[in-house]
Amino acid sequence: MSDRRPERRRFRGRTAAALLSSLLMAIGCVPQQSSAPPPAPTFHETENPAKLSDWGLFSLDKGLSLSDGVIPYDLNTPLFSDYAHKLRTVWISGETPAGAYGDDAIDFPVGTVISKTFYYPKPQGEFDSRVLKTPDASGRIDPALRDLSGVRLVETRLLVRRKNGWDAVPYVWDDDQGDATLKRIGDAQRLTLVAAAPEGSTTQTPFAYIVPDVNQCAGCHAPNNTSREISPIGPKLRHLNKDFTYTEGTANQLDRWREAGLLTFEGAVDAAPRNADWRDETAPLGARARAYLDANCSHCHNPVGPADTSGLMLTPETPFGNAAGLCKLPVAAGAGTGGRRFDIAPGEPDSSILLFRMESTRADEMMPELGRALVHEEGAALIRKWIAEMDGDCS
Repeated sequence: MSDRRPERRRFRGRTAAALLSSLLMAIGCVPQQSSAPPPAPTFHETENPAKLSDWGLFSLDKGLSLSDGVIPYDLNTPLFSDYAHKLRTVWISGETPAGAYGDDAIDFPVGTVISKTFYYPKPQGEFDSRVLKTPDASGRIDPALRDLSGVRLVETRLLVRRKNGWDAVPYVWDDDQGDATLKRIGDAQRLTLVAAAPEGSTTQTPFAYIVPDVNQCAGCHAPNNTSREISPIGPKLRHLNKDFTYTEGTANQLDRWREAGLLTFEGAVDAAPRNADWRDETAPLGARARAYLDANCSHCHNPVGPADTSGLMLTPETPFGNAAGLCKLPVAAGAGTGGRRFDIAPGEPDSSILLFRMESTRADEMMPELGRALVHEEGAALIRKWIAEMDGDCS
């Protein structure tokens, strides 16, 4: 689908001839001509181009818009990444759609490119380290992307389905935000999160934003610790089963994917699994908390994941009991226990290892281990409230 405006340019800017033409038009010497058409998405079967623009997923004028066939999507409960906003897209180059199998998973065909662009709103003024903590544009394309003067683009991560499996391809946006450059070794950027505080003041928190290298991507995107194969972790039926506002109107994402020929599965959307939205205060507290732990933790804390030896399983199908942390003793957690005895001590959030690790930023204590440098204060508050309202004890 497309979110185009009449005037636009390609990522790499105008040629000298185009600049001359613009100057002549400005002084009335030549009639105005239409700008170049938006790029067409391109699947690269083997190589990873040096520039993101060579994939043709986006076009830029004053804002960022999607090329034809590139579909935006959102998740019911997303992964926390240092308060970064995210534009997620999917594009399938061929005519073979993705297929749902089992209860929840999606099998994407060769030729699929999934993108996730991380960005922040920024204070008005010069391009510097400051970025704003603001609510994301859940369920729609962020209007802020229509004018990049108020946005700092940081990185775009691609997951590319090739014949031999998935490849993770990280791109870091250039300072002029005209394109992004391949960074296989990752990147680190010193940023300052500016947040509103009581009585109209603000807080400023310096942090290191880490762009993972291609090997670190497997830290989250290899949910099976035996095969170590990279795969998408966000695009599952339970995460996608929600409404999204497209340029042509609002629709359920699974219906939209089926209509666009991207997805086939049996049955009605109403019968498909659906995670709770952790921000939806009308939903049951337990469902919101389990959805949050699913999105942020279960890619490791599952029966075959990298954290399988911990015995803590945070997948949605795990019954809430000892395996899901209730009165569970830790296994070789070391300093990660914070001196607490149980992963979850009902009614006692400050005695629960799970919350302690969420509220820490020390490398030997924090969970998740990758993908954040800051504490997700709102997410931790949700888990704190959930534990505080639990009945029972671990005696």
